[in-house]
Amino acid sequence: MTSAVAEPAALLAAPGRTALVVDDDEMISHLVSAGLRAAGMTVVTASDGREALQRLAEAVPDVVVSDVNMPGMDGFALVSRLRAEPATRAVPLVFLTSRAEASDALAALRLGADDYVRKPFDLTELVARVVAKLDRPPVPVDQLLHDPRTGLLSPSAMAAEVGREVERAGAGGRQGALAVLEVAELSPLRARFGARGEAELALQVAAVLGAATTAVPGARLGRAQDGRFLALLPDVAPDRVHELLAEASQEVVRRRVTVAGEALDLTPVTGWVALTDVVGAEHPVDPDADPRGAAGTGERAVALAATAAGAASMHLDLQPVRWTTQLGGVPVPAQAPAGPSRWRRWRSAVRTPFQVLLTLVVGVVVPFLVYVAVWRFTGIDLGPVAYLVVVGALVVTAGSIWVEGLLALDPVRPPAETGGPHPRASAIIAAYLPNEALTIVETVEAFLAQDYPGELQVVLAYNGPDRLPVEDALEAIAARDPRFVPLRVEGSTSKAQNVNAGLAVVSGEFVGVFDADHHPEPSSFRRAWRWLGGGYDVVQGHCVVRNGDASWVARTTAVEFESIYAVSHPGRARLHGFGVFGGSNGYWRTDLLRRTRMHGFMLTEDIDSSLRVVEAGGRIANDPALLSRELAPTTLKAVWNQRMRWAQGWFQVSLKHLPRAWGSPHLGLRQKLGMTFLLGWREVYPWISLQAYPVVAYLAWRSGGLQNLDWAVPLFVLTTLFTTSVGPGQTLTARRVAVPEIRRQRWWFLRYLFVSSFFYTEFKNVIARVAQIKEFTGEREWKVTPRSVVVAGAPPVPGPRDGSGS
Repeated sequence: MTSAVAEPAALLAAPGRTALVVDDDEMISHLVSAGLRAAGMTVVTASDGREALQRLAEAVPDVVVSDVNMPGMDGFALVSRLRAEPATRAVPLVFLTSRAEASDALAALRLGADDYVRKPFDLTELVARVVAKLDRPPVPVDQLLHDPRTGLLSPSAMAAEVGREVERAGAGGRQGALAVLEVAELSPLRARFGARGEAELALQVAAVLGAATTAVPGARLGRAQDGRFLALLPDVAPDRVHELLAEASQEVVRRRVTVAGEALDLTPVTGWVALTDVVGAEHPVDPDADPRGAAGTGERAVALAATAAGAASMHLDLQPVRWTTQLGGVPVPAQAPAGPSRWRRWRSAVRTPFQVLLTLVVGVVVPFLVYVAVWRFTGIDLGPVAYLVVVGALVVTAGSIWVEGLLALDPVRPPAETGGPHPRASAIIAAYLPNEALTIVETVEAFLAQDYPGELQVVLAYNGPDRLPVEDALEAIAARDPRFVPLRVEGSTSKAQNVNAGLAVVSGEFVGVFDADHHPEPSSFRRAWRWLGGGYDVVQGHCVVRNGDASWVARTTAVEFESIYAVSHPGRARLHGFGVFGGSNGYWRTDLLRRTRMHGFMLTEDIDSSLRVVEAGGRIANDPALLSRELAPTTLKAVWNQRMRWAQGWFQVSLKHLPRAWGSPHLGLRQKLGMTFLLGWREVYPWISLQAYPVVAYLAWRSGGLQNLDWAVPLFVLTTLFTTSVGPGQTLTARRVAVPEIRRQRWWFLRYLFVSSFFYTEFKNVIARVAQIKEFTGEREWKVTPRSVVVAGAPPVPGPRDGSGS
């Protein structure tokens, strides 16, 4: 090593700087100190790491030069302590050591050292390296303006940027938003891949966000202190914010982020807050946050957007959630909970009967008064025209039902098996345990008994307010059979949330979605793969009632399900050129379901998800031979609640998807007409079916009484015969194509024909009309469908009544 100490001073200078030299070798310590003093520095020495910490406590130096091998506390422990303390984490540290292995140098640099000089050394070079660190001091990553790899703004820089934009929004009422994006699987990703995995994830997510916000002038991207991604979108309208963030989420799912060479399925969760809403949120969410200045305002905005992201994480449906005061985050005065008043209880009790009466007034009384008023004030007789319209509508409906029935006699069959290996498959069973606690173990065992040649994973995604004894039984099954994965979804309030959460653990190439009372045929997954392996994206099976002996309501539903799943669905799929997914006993390509998700804000999230697939050009098959047996409601009240949710959900879907279907470039004219009939006509027809009453009443009024009407008009007689033939025709068709155990029940079909002709059909029409009123008035309620447990030789045992159910 060089012993001269004057040469470095002639070449380098760092006057006024302080250095801490740490070495247990006095000769080395003296030599290094002399070289640094010659460069104009003040030098403090220490013989080991512990003494160095004492010197650091007295005064923080500008640079540290330290040996590695020292008694008491070595250099590696010392640098770890320095980097852990805010006051010293930015102080440059140069190691001077005899440890020459490359692994030692790598360990030192990984711990936070800024340079690594091996002994023997050249003093001039050492001093030059030290002075260079002083001239260009290191900056911790979180203090950089931008992350060097991703280009994202640091947490502090991003908070300041957000704060300034919020102030501009408050001053000028400008639009804009701050979004928080996180990855639901980040914790297991960190545990599995460590810091490297998170770094690779950040790089790819940053690229997606950058591409999604390219068209937004002034957009800034950054990260929060906890690692979540931030997107500042100034001067962007709320609808556009939602659209941009939804596209970014879809792109994250579509790209399948790669970490350590492995493609991962991730679930992005996004929340956002409008900048003008941050202005109105006067109190910071974090009591420790500084409420003054741009940075404090920015931190408050991040906290509000994170609150919205927390709400989005409950659904996992790829839909961005906007922060509102209902989500919390801003202190509000505490109020004692108040029970419903007597007026509210009375109003709740009479609301539905009033709505039924209102549909009769709107559907019968109002048209009658219109016909009378038009005649009296203008002399125009609308009766004949209205009569022809009603007759035409009834004929069109009856004709479509006949066509569906005839087409259902020869349904499309799945492609033949190719003979190749079957891919890994998964099942997601969505359950609410207080409601399905008595049936769920039997259901899980039925799935584990599937005859599928490939690997089969069974995921039970369930929610519930309290732990139940049945969960011990489920855990015992999981311990016995590794194919079974029980997944408790905390905070879930819907089937959609459970299914979306289940996708995080699904490993199959395709996945079947089921309610908790379903028992699929042993060969179901094998048959479903014939469709999916043959080019289809989704296949809907045939749901069969397995508790028809429970009550007359269950028997009626059993025959009705044969009319729906064995006749209407396959016939309509052939007629319109597309099928629909009906909530259970449906099989999806896993990657498609991950991109599509189910939206819990829709009452029929299943229909909504399938129509989004159809509108995007996907193929949905309907297979009446793909069987799964389920439990039907056993009381009329349960049917009312179930069908009310179905009807209101269909109305939501119709309002949302009919315009989208006509605007879809992926649908042909035949499919668009099919969508019109499926979504538009189904909502209009329940009202048209009422119009016979005001038309006949008006014609009788015009003619002086019912006795003066000519009932033998050929058109009336023929159309009446044709429309009344629909019920018997559909019932006979249903019996012909029904599953054997239902087909054998001849009297069930005869009773169904009688009940549907004189009561049940209009009962469902009433539900459809009331459902529309409930949707328009904002009354949305998901009432449970009680389950009944089938026990041989015993009456049915009803399941618990509280929960979300299906």
